[in-house]
Amino acid sequence: MLVSYLKVFAVAVYLILVSIFALIFAYIDRSFTLFLKLNKILSIGVFKITGVNLQITGLENIDKNTTYVYVSNHSSQFDIASLQHSIPQKFSMFYKKELSSIPIFGWALWAGPYIPIDRKSAEKARRSLEFAKFLMDKKHISVLLFAEGTRSRTGEILPFKRGAFHLAATSGHPIIPVTISGSQKIMSKGKFKINGGTIKIHFDKPVNTENAKTRSEQIELMEKVRNIIIKNHII
Repeated sequence: MLVSYLKVFAVAVYLILVSIFALIFAYIDRSFTLFLKLNKILSIGVFKITGVNLQITGLENIDKNTTYVYVSNHSSQFDIASLQHSIPQKFSMFYKKELSSIPIFGWALWAGPYIPIDRKSAEKARRSLEFAKFLMDKKHISVLLFAEGTRSRTGEILPFKRGAFHLAATSGHPIIPVTISGSQKIMSKGKFKINGGTIKIHFDKPVNTENAKTRSEQIELMEKVRNIIIKNHII
């Protein structure tokens, strides 16, 4: 138990130190190349410190020159580090706007190419989706969304929200379904204990979004992607 808490403390200190450099990089390089490279280094460090293993499959389904909407399930704080480590191209992601107020770490999120989402304001949420579309269309930066909108406490895949699929459909960018298995056993929601083990990441084949223009078509797309993720999920 003590070792687990020491790992949490070590990761927290490491995260603060890296966030300081991330803040600096975000302001000196507005292409965010340095910022995103640092995040990949951060994720590698998290796995080195904790001893958690990462198994990645399906990378052959990703064309590094194509801009994607990555849609993933979500059940652990380790999910973000896992995807920062495994996605082989520059990408942005949505985060709860409340995180921006966390000293150093939250400031780095806000300064970087990440997208705050205000769930209490439909208008602000719409503007966040527009900014994500701008990043994809003009900056050629892919976007990651956790389609459940929250972490699953049990690891079971929850119902999806439509926002990710509306974004993908209106932008015309293909979706990469991403399945994360095992992260809930490493560090579950609401817990500050890190267990050993292996997190498995699987990238499925791209799903075309160009024909999902209406609400019903986007819901159909949402269910298709969710079923792919469920099919690849390992309890």
